[in-house]
Amino acid sequence: MYNEFMQKGSVVALGSFDGLHIGHMAVINNAKNLATMLDAVPCICTFSEHPLKVLAGKEPPALFAGDVKDEAFRSTGIEVVKLDFASIMHMSPEEFFEEILVKTLHVAGVCCGFNYTFGDKGKGTPEMLDRMCAEHGVVFEEAEATVLDGTPVSSTRIRNALAGGNVELANRMLGRPFKYRQQVVDGDKRGRTWGIPTINQPYPEELVVPRHGVYASRCIVDGRTYFGATNIGVRPTVRDNDILSSETYLLDYEGDLYGKYVDVCLLKFLRPEKKFESFEALEAQIRNDIATVQKIGELDVLG
Repeated sequence: MYNEFMQKGSVVALGSFDGLHIGHMAVINNAKNLATMLDAVPCICTFSEHPLKVLAGKEPPALFAGDVKDEAFRSTGIEVVKLDFASIMHMSPEEFFEEILVKTLHVAGVCCGFNYTFGDKGKGTPEMLDRMCAEHGVVFEEAEATVLDGTPVSSTRIRNALAGGNVELANRMLGRPFKYRQQVVDGDKRGRTWGIPTINQPYPEELVVPRHGVYASRCIVDGRTYFGATNIGVRPTVRDNDILSSETYLLDYEGDLYGKYVDVCLLKFLRPEKKFESFEALEAQIRNDIATVQKIGELDVLG
């Protein structure tokens, strides 16, 4: 990769890219297009961990994690350079430009978003980056804010949408369904006694938590896709603790999934989680949820 940068030069998309949402993709696509024009190598330059984890000891809830995150970056089709934030956080903007962009990445072009900052205490701005690029004969492009429904797209806005149960808005901003991948574990098998077996998965600890409740979902099992009714929450009717979990009934699936990894993509919020007065009432509601998802699957209106 670095030999290619030396030979042809690189066009770098700069950012934290903590969600790879449509605003982030605008920056990345600018880099890909500019690289084609300059006959250079496009790449993403980001951090191996969120800067706030280093600065404050705690990072915002993730919008993707683990293999899902790696796959999202691979789907861009270009190389990813992950910098160790702790080792460069005290570089001045000028040092960052010279040491990282010029000497390491051999930039021919630089792309960033309108609110990108870099260097010690985030002192570097797009305007400063534009000036430095001009001084070095490097092409610079700044992406404007990506606006959806009159408001700029941001990772914070996506987190808020998910927390409020507006998964459809979150998915529009992400440019893909909100997804997690977890191993199927043993449950209490109560659904099996009702003829509606479910898969139980621990909810990823680092991931943003959507509004507790039931969602229409699309699940991927061994490369095949199934619609599902997914409950995210603490299952208050069947247990008395605050352990967060994901429980899904897969439509038209038969088989044993214990120990396997299943992708769950949330598509639409159906109802909030609640504590039912009886297991019979819970069973009846689950059947209603499944019927709702069945109709959604038949219409396939959620993409």
